[in-house]
Amino acid sequence: MNSPGLWKPVVVIVVVYFAFAIVNVLNKKILDKGVSPLIVVTYRQAISCVFLAPLAYFWERRSRPNLTSSILCHLFLSALLGATLLQYTFLVGLGYTSATFSCAFTNMVPAITFMLSLPFGLEKLNIKTNAGRAKIIGTLITVAGAMILTFYKGMPLGRPYRGATAAKGNQGNMMDSTKKTKNLTFGSLVLTASSIVLSCWYLLQARIGKMYPCPYSSTAFMSFFATFQSSILSLIIERDFSNWVLKGKLEIFTVTYAGIVATGLCFVGISWCVKQKGPLFTAAFNPTVQIFVAIFDFSILHAQIYFGSVLGCVLIVIGLYVLLWGKARSETEQPVLNQPQTTEETEDCNGRSQL
Repeated sequence: MNSPGLWKPVVVIVVVYFAFAIVNVLNKKILDKGVSPLIVVTYRQAISCVFLAPLAYFWERRSRPNLTSSILCHLFLSALLGATLLQYTFLVGLGYTSATFSCAFTNMVPAITFMLSLPFGLEKLNIKTNAGRAKIIGTLITVAGAMILTFYKGMPLGRPYRGATAAKGNQGNMMDSTKKTKNLTFGSLVLTASSIVLSCWYLLQARIGKMYPCPYSSTAFMSFFATFQSSILSLIIERDFSNWVLKGKLEIFTVTYAGIVATGLCFVGISWCVKQKGPLFTAAFNPTVQIFVAIFDFSILHAQIYFGSVLGCVLIVIGLYVLLWGKARSETEQPVLNQPQTTEETEDCNGRSQL
């Protein structure tokens, strides 16, 4: 493999995850100001749809497969899982925790995806091989790290930021600490649910990529359906229409950036990286989001970091790479043999036929 072919996907995925880190920090800022997560999701998906629709039409109009009822149903379900539910649960968890803490849970996704893939026969597990044992050990380490993140706080690391909160009474501080602990636990449970939803979406997206291999069009349809879904939920939950008015420049910039860059361009970039190097490569770079966010979180948001969070994050990253090593080893031990063969021929968005 030549050098450009090796480094281009690396640069793309790092830039994508850097953009995700920025949007997570921005979302935390506006959520702390009281903006509804559902309203953020609705605006984000609407902006993404408007941005991607022209690109999808002009770039993929000559090679796009015909839409069938089955494809539309899959795209609708993809929007429900990958946009509406995923982003809403993540933003709710983000509101109760910190940006760094929230991003740590996304590192669980490869392990959850692996466990969900086993019943459907999408992954093979042979505990007699080193690869099989590595998959099991990596999954257990990742789950242990997630449990520590959820239920163990530990001592604070570093001095808390000296802000507007000056000295308060001991009783008030104890009540505030108890409230924060409850919020952290609830936020952890919501973020765990978000990771499970994301894993389910990955499994669904693998099927959609074969049925409708057009990243711009599929992402545009996903954003369109997600706009409709989140709008209905927002109108049911947020009945005060004054909440729909974005009152500051930061709110407007955040939803615009999230729609165009995070949901629009980044989802297309992820689809391209998966196509070029596979999902294993893409998942391996996921911890870079947490590294970027940790830098922003501590320096810009002045979030307090606790020992339990650091320990849980370290275990999740270790478990992730043990699992990925086992996955890569199993692919080298059983090349091509376990690849499913299909007789249905589709045409990709470059006009080339695919099996």
